[in-house]
Amino acid sequence: MTEERKNLWKDWRLHAIVFVLVLLTERIGTHQFSVGPGVILLLPMLYALILGLILYFTPLIKDKQSKNAEPLIILGVTLLIAKIGVIIGPSLPDIIAAGPALLLQELGNLGTIFIALPIAIMLGLKRESIGMTHSVAREPNVGLIMDKYGFNSPEGRGVMAIYIFGTVFGAVFMGLISGFLATLTPLHPLSFAMASGIGSGSMMAAASGSLVAAFPALENDIIAFAGASNLLSLSTGLYLSIFVGLPLTEKLYSILTKRKNQKLDQNTGKGA
Repeated sequence: MTEERKNLWKDWRLHAIVFVLVLLTERIGTHQFSVGPGVILLLPMLYALILGLILYFTPLIKDKQSKNAEPLIILGVTLLIAKIGVIIGPSLPDIIAAGPALLLQELGNLGTIFIALPIAIMLGLKRESIGMTHSVAREPNVGLIMDKYGFNSPEGRGVMAIYIFGTVFGAVFMGLISGFLATLTPLHPLSFAMASGIGSGSMMAAASGSLVAAFPALENDIIAFAGASNLLSLSTGLYLSIFVGLPLTEKLYSILTKRKNQKLDQNTGKGA
């Protein structure tokens, strides 16, 4: 173990602050309130993120703690991926029993690449857009990008930006949109229950909570479908990102940027 890695574990200030933040946010607990047919869910993860950001601008957190925290993020994600791997095996019969609708629902996540990536490039983003748009950027996908490109890469910064954004606004958005759409469209509530399982426990809880509030008679079915969908996204979503989502994003990025550069060259030539 290098001296630099040893210093990570000797940084008592960083570990103490993290430990206190965990105790404090878990003490606050989960709170929710309704907005029309939607539900806004406030989770300990959100409090920890906001409090950690506030502490960064105080004397408690120095540059040393900020730099030491970066590699520890990868360690935390690695442990989570190991946990997901342990969950996948015993749950395979449940996934198979869920039927073709749940098995195919993961392909819907690929559709966002064709929408989000062109917009990101149009806004002027470079390779950060690959990390930002290849998936919903939850923990397994953060681990994938960190492993392939590194934490300090443009792709790493992109996936972390969406991860933080999803942590702050994801559960709120899912809680509101699922309730509103389920009550305003003719689609069956269980279809929205299936759609709420995108691989994030907090987002699934917020979305299914809104659906249960709007359709209390279907509570058990909504929870079952949302849980099976989320389990499937956790178990197959990472592999879909590895073999389909990320390569597709890379290929589409190269095509779009090539076309953009060609247009810029043409415009420059006309201007000259």
